[in-house]
Amino acid sequence: MAGREANIDRVTKETRITVSVNLDGDGTGSFSTGIPFLEHMLDQVARHGLIDLRVEAEGDLDIDAHHTVEDIGIAIGLAVAQAVGDKAGIQRYGYAYVPLDEALSRAVIDFSGRPGLEYAVEYPRARIGGFDVDLLREFFQGFCNHAYVTLHIDNLRGKNVHHIAETVFKAFGRALRMAKEIDSQRHGAVPSTKGSL
Repeated sequence: MAGREANIDRVTKETRITVSVNLDGDGTGSFSTGIPFLEHMLDQVARHGLIDLRVEAEGDLDIDAHHTVEDIGIAIGLAVAQAVGDKAGIQRYGYAYVPLDEALSRAVIDFSGRPGLEYAVEYPRARIGGFDVDLLREFFQGFCNHAYVTLHIDNLRGKNVHHIAETVFKAFGRALRMAKEIDSQRHGAVPSTKGSL
C-alpha cells in the first residue's frame, strides 16, 4: 500500500522537531537529537517496526532533556497518526514479547482512536549513562496522546537497566509493526464495528 508517509514540523519555545515516517519502509533510521541514548532506542523502533523514521530535534538540553524527549514522542505520534490515515484495512492490534538476556518486556497496542498509556516498568537505576529513565514514560505518553493509540507496556523481568529499556523499545516496535500492517482479509474495511476509529 503506497502513500503511508508523513512529515511533521513542530516548533515551540522549547524545541524544534522535524519527523518523517514511512509505515511501509524497510527499517531505516536517521536521528539527530543531541540525546544519543534516545537515538539508540528510536533506532530499535525503526528496525524492528520496519518503519523508516527520521528525527531531527533541537531543544533546551542546557536545562535538561525532558522537553526534547517528550516533544519527540509527540511529533512521532502526530506523524504516525497522519500516515496511518483512516486506518482502513490495518490489523489495528499488535503485541510483542521481546527478551534481551535476563530482561523481558511486552508491548500491546491498539489503534483505537483513544489515547491511553499503561506503563509498568521499574528501573533498578535512575540513569543510563546521563539519561534519566523517567523520560521514557514521557516519550510514550506524548506518542499515545498524539497517535491516538492505546498502549500497554510491561517489563516482566530484568536487572540491567539498559536491557530493560531496550526490550521495551524493541517490543514497542514489533507491536507497532503488527498493528499497522494491512490485513488482506479486510479488503480495506476499517477494523471496528463502529465503522470508524
